[in-house]
Amino acid sequence: MKSIQTLFVLALMLLSINSVSAQYGNNGYGGGYGGGGYGSGYGNSGRMSQMNQGPSHDKPKEIPIEVTVGKIMEKLKPELNLDALQEIAISNVITESIRSQGILLKAESSQEQKIEEIKALSETTDRKINEFLNEDQKVKYKALNEDSNSKKKSRRNR
Repeated sequence: MKSIQTLFVLALMLLSINSVSAQYGNNGYGGGYGGGGYGSGYGNSGRMSQMNQGPSHDKPKEIPIEVTVGKIMEKLKPELNLDALQEIAISNVITESIRSQGILLKAESSQEQKIEEIKALSETTDRKINEFLNEDQKVKYKALNEDSNSKKKSRRNR
């Protein structure tokens, strides 16, 4: 009788260890409760890491500066007929400008002050870009800026 009880307890322990192992992702089921997979500790890493992140999922993803500069250059290059050297120089100016703009926007200052600083930054950026353009390109660049500004104003008035 004693050997049957021992066998029963041993079988019960093996079954419970197997189910615990499966719940924590060690049985090839991909993380069990947490979906965390390998190295997930107790299998809760998927769920727990999302909870620990707090409000970061509410914030929109920040677009990398390189992507933004690439989109701007895609428009400017054919419009202004830029050569490779101009393209590199202007993309560097725009990258620097976008970084500065991000710093200005995060600064602890009033809305009016931020607007004035961004206007000044925009004028400086335009001046730097104009240094790399020939006379024909400067005229086209000015027209592009005026066109984009008029589009922005018409969107605001809606």
